[in-house]
Amino acid sequence: MSRPSDYVDAATAQQPKKPDTAIIQPKLGFTGTVRFIWRQVTSMRTALLLLLLLAIASIPGSLVPQRSSDPNGVIQYFTDNPDLAPVLDNIQMFDVYGSVWFSSIYLLLFISLIGCVIPRTKHHYQAMRAKPPRTPARLERLTAHTDITLEGGNAGTAIESAHALLKKSGYRTELYQGRNGDVSVSAERGYLRETGNLLFHTSLVGMLIAVAVGGGVGYAGQRVIVEGQTFVNTLLDYSSFNPGRFYNPDNLPPYSLSLESFDVTHEQKNLDAYGMPIDYAATVTTRTQDGVTEKRTVKVNDPLRFEGTDVYLLGNGYAPTITVRDPNGAVVFTDSIPFLPQDGNLTSLGIVKVPDGLEKQLGMIGFLYPTAFEMETGAYTSTHPDLIFPLLTLNVFSGDLGIDEGVPKSVYALDTDKMKQLLGGDTGRDSIELMPGQSQELPDGLGTITFENANPDAPNTADRDVTTTDFSGSVARFASFDVQQDPAQGWALVFSILIMIGLLTSLFIPRRRVWIKATDNPDGTVRVQYAGLARGEDPGLAEAIDAIASRHRDALGLQR
Repeated sequence: MSRPSDYVDAATAQQPKKPDTAIIQPKLGFTGTVRFIWRQVTSMRTALLLLLLLAIASIPGSLVPQRSSDPNGVIQYFTDNPDLAPVLDNIQMFDVYGSVWFSSIYLLLFISLIGCVIPRTKHHYQAMRAKPPRTPARLERLTAHTDITLEGGNAGTAIESAHALLKKSGYRTELYQGRNGDVSVSAERGYLRETGNLLFHTSLVGMLIAVAVGGGVGYAGQRVIVEGQTFVNTLLDYSSFNPGRFYNPDNLPPYSLSLESFDVTHEQKNLDAYGMPIDYAATVTTRTQDGVTEKRTVKVNDPLRFEGTDVYLLGNGYAPTITVRDPNGAVVFTDSIPFLPQDGNLTSLGIVKVPDGLEKQLGMIGFLYPTAFEMETGAYTSTHPDLIFPLLTLNVFSGDLGIDEGVPKSVYALDTDKMKQLLGGDTGRDSIELMPGQSQELPDGLGTITFENANPDAPNTADRDVTTTDFSGSVARFASFDVQQDPAQGWALVFSILIMIGLLTSLFIPRRRVWIKATDNPDGTVRVQYAGLARGEDPGLAEAIDAIASRHRDALGLQR
């Protein structure tokens, strides 16, 4: 039996026909490629991704010490982690906020936000100037919908009343005449939501600019000051100094700052937190170039604002005063040396270097225990951060300190490669142990070393019973200050406030469109329909439409 000429076999139909020619996709070209990349970079999805990456990239800055804010912490980190620290340094983990990778994310986010904000601002401006859209033909299809029938009146009167009601409620309105003789009012509000969204992103751009400007034209410097010492705001007097790219150190404001005293308040009542610090207060005296002096107090969350700079209190500890004399009794070294705290009870580590005045250069690694307690192993520990029973132990080395070549060396580290250990460790000879006011002979007849008592009213420890001695004030304290000048910080505060305002506005103001349509029925009644549409999630839309209908009915004063 022959098949019809238009018959198609199923098996044949399932087989796709091979194209006569290969598909040729259009080439983007250089301009098209650039346009494609620009659209990807300036999309909101990319901006959110970069903002998330920036937040993630900031985390290492809080996990490891930064040279810009805690140079002593960086030195200590190298000492505690000699293998890991160089690796982290190679990837700029100690300079996170100035690193290449952090700056790249920062710059891309800046470009992305600008590319997002400008076209959205233009579109938002045009939308605000446009009329509300025409009323849909079938309002009953909308989810938020209700209607009432009015006895008496007419459609025109009902719509005029609705128009006044919506205008009073803050809606942008427009009247429309329908094809079936009905009249309606179209209203919308909530453009402030998009305005807040744009304010948020614009302020975020402003914040990025303020931070960049502040980092470029400002500076940050750190200085460790011992009680009784004075810091002069000059480049040479800083322990570390980090100027912005465009800052000239010659413009440092001339003033001095003296640390008169440093007071710590410890918890004494709560046994679970006994000995924990609850307050730090550094009493300082400032002096301007004109000779005006003023006594001020600096606390952890209360910086000193002086001569256009902000002085923050970073850290603190003890700075024992050590004096070294040669065999003839002549003083060859005396200084108050900051010891870096190692734990909450201020067990502190310090380095003493005596480069001149003796037959050999001396280096000492010392531990200060504010409240010394000897454990069963013979090692000491501190049981309280106050000076209840202070003890200083020193391991002594002699040889080449490595400073004669002019190469800078850290004051918080001792290179013992070219030195011989004389006391402590594996030498079989005990370390030097001193309490405030005590002295001891150095090995090999090199001289003597004294742990000076910083309290001038206290008698010499060697002349009294140490078990009944009050050691308060016997060791000087030091405070670490961070001095910053950021001329853009005021703008950063303004933009931060605007960011919060924009964010709250974009979150809590709903974007709604409302339509009210009135139609005259043949029986003399008026059918009034109310409907609404939200942009995004709006769980209160249906309730709002019902409220508008109720208020409209009350305004008309008619019975249903």
